[in-house]
Amino acid sequence: MTESLVARLKASLNKTRRKLLAPLEEAVQFHKKLSPEFYEELEEILVTADVGMKTTTLLLEKLKAKVKAERVDDTEAVRDYLHTIITELLSEAPPPVLETDAPLAFLVVGVNGVGKTTSIAKLTAYYQKQGRSCLLVAGDTFRAAAIDQLAIWAERTGADFVSHQAGADPGAVAFDGISAANARRTDVAIFDTAGRLHTKVNLMSELQKVHRVVRQNLGPRKLVNLLVLDATTGQNALEQARVFHEAIGIDGIILSKLDGTAKGGIVLAIVAELGLPIVWLGIGEQLDDLRRFDAAEFATALLG
Repeated sequence: MTESLVARLKASLNKTRRKLLAPLEEAVQFHKKLSPEFYEELEEILVTADVGMKTTTLLLEKLKAKVKAERVDDTEAVRDYLHTIITELLSEAPPPVLETDAPLAFLVVGVNGVGKTTSIAKLTAYYQKQGRSCLLVAGDTFRAAAIDQLAIWAERTGADFVSHQAGADPGAVAFDGISAANARRTDVAIFDTAGRLHTKVNLMSELQKVHRVVRQNLGPRKLVNLLVLDATTGQNALEQARVFHEAIGIDGIILSKLDGTAKGGIVLAIVAELGLPIVWLGIGEQLDDLRRFDAAEFATALLG
């Protein structure tokens, strides 16, 4: 990522940075030396940034071990140490290998309102910039507006488009979509799905059926299950990720709306608690505002 893109990422994390970095600097200046009181204050700062209690505890354990090994007692070292620890933590869940000439199929899932359809449009633009052809499959047949919305994005981006009428069987749409992608030798097939409430068992079963249809008819394609999570929902995103992962097995996360939240710390919790990699970050409203996730660059944008 170029310096300008790091600056964009840093700007998108501005609200989270204010919630995390300013209090951290104040704590460093106030305490000077490492102490139980400093660690208690740091714990509160991390939890407030939606890192979560479990992940916060893990970070503090790693931090204490590092300062002990380095024989440091000055709080000035904490930010650099946290940068290293966060980078290492976020690197523990490697993303799926997507830099391949093989054709791809993305099954994109997530609850209503997380920015799923917009993320699909950005994903389309991302691959089209690489000169790869794309086909969008309107698998959210529960809402006519969802089909129309995806059709508009297909037209704007110049992608191929497969759909049925509203209320049609999503499995049938998935079959037609994967068949069309294979027949046309399309490089990237992207499947939209209904914004299934993760508490609705029957809807999750429907999603499992769609997943099964795509998987069984892949041909030479690599299937990648992507979950779109809204960064503004904070810890609630963890529960969504757990349920979708149990249903179909999530290969990676698209974290949307990162530019509109102070809860960017949820990135750490998703990786640490679920072992799921962040693959893309949505950092703005434009089609090119979808960035491949990089652990070190995220830590730099978060902590400076």
